[in-house]
Amino acid sequence: MTGPARPGEHPRPGAPGPAPRSAPPPPADRPRELLTDLRKLPSRISVRLRLTLLYGLLFFLAGALLLFVTYVLVADILSNVEVIVPGASAEQLHQLRQTYVHETMQQLIGRSLMALAGIGIMALVLGYFVADRALSPLQQVTATARRLSESTLHERIALEGPEDEIKELADTFDAMLERLGHAFDSQSRFVANASHELRTPLAINRTLLEVALGDPEASQDLKSVGRTLLATNARNERLIEGLLLLARSERELTTRIPVDLAEVTATAMETLGDDDGKPVIHTELTPAPAVGDPVLLEHMAGNLVGNALKHNVEDGEVWVRTGELDGFAAVQVENTGPVVPAYEVDRLFEPFRRLHNDRVESAKGAGLGLSIVRSVVRAHRGSVYAAPRRGGGLVVTVRLPLAR
Repeated sequence: MTGPARPGEHPRPGAPGPAPRSAPPPPADRPRELLTDLRKLPSRISVRLRLTLLYGLLFFLAGALLLFVTYVLVADILSNVEVIVPGASAEQLHQLRQTYVHETMQQLIGRSLMALAGIGIMALVLGYFVADRALSPLQQVTATARRLSESTLHERIALEGPEDEIKELADTFDAMLERLGHAFDSQSRFVANASHELRTPLAINRTLLEVALGDPEASQDLKSVGRTLLATNARNERLIEGLLLLARSERELTTRIPVDLAEVTATAMETLGDDDGKPVIHTELTPAPAVGDPVLLEHMAGNLVGNALKHNVEDGEVWVRTGELDGFAAVQVENTGPVVPAYEVDRLFEPFRRLHNDRVESAKGAGLGLSIVRSVVRAHRGSVYAAPRRGGGLVVTVRLPLAR
């Protein structure tokens, strides 16, 4: 299975262009700007590089101090060494001693500086790896923060080690995640409870309307109004069901079993029914093993296909594919339809978002289809992206981790 490439990033219409180049500063201001750049330089260097330079600088300072002490001690020792040359005068012996001390100290300094330079380079390399090792807990904190979303706030860093500053930072981050998790759970429970409470009166309204429409003595005007109210009630029920599913998908998964996305997608398509007025569906379902909640994944596939059917054109087409893509289990749905600007694609995944905010099209759905898809995919630690299709329509690709 081959998926579409991600669309390149282009500037949005009306976005400001590059700022015009400013004139070069006068010569009198250049030293001031140079000083300002030098002051900003430490903030532009990474912590790892700063630690590496700090380790190297400390080593060079310690080496220079050791070299100086060695120089003083060796010079003192050599100054007390007696040079014995038979037949030489005292002045000649003194000259020989000075020459010997001078040449010895020159060789000592030259070779010591070479050794210091070589070992200093090794110290910089080792300092880089030591800094990397010291910063590995921070990298763990960063990686966890990047993985987090509304549906993965249950993850914790749980850093083990001594009670130092990094451990305190990780524990503080875990405590913040705990509070955020409780806040999101409370919000999800509120949405689920409110949606559940609204289902009962809507079900009662539907029953009453159906009974009224079934009355043979009801007038045509009453039946017309009843059918309109029944359609509105059905739309509200779909909205409530979507909110319930959205709230459920944003919680931590309680079911994780092996699932074949091909079977899940086929089952979801069977529930959509067969209607002669619907666009033609082309399927290419190959095995795509994943792990997750089969019910949520079925809703995800159903929303993808349903969205492609609703937002289509007359005599349109839909292509549904499953399989392995770049080491992931993938589902891809492509459909004909109205032209979608590239800058509008990401916004379609927001709740209650429709193309161009066309409220007239609200009868086609509640605007939660792609939002539920994204929420389910995030709960399964996957990714979803869409790209405009040439000629109109969308190509939506879902990628989930393969079952091991």
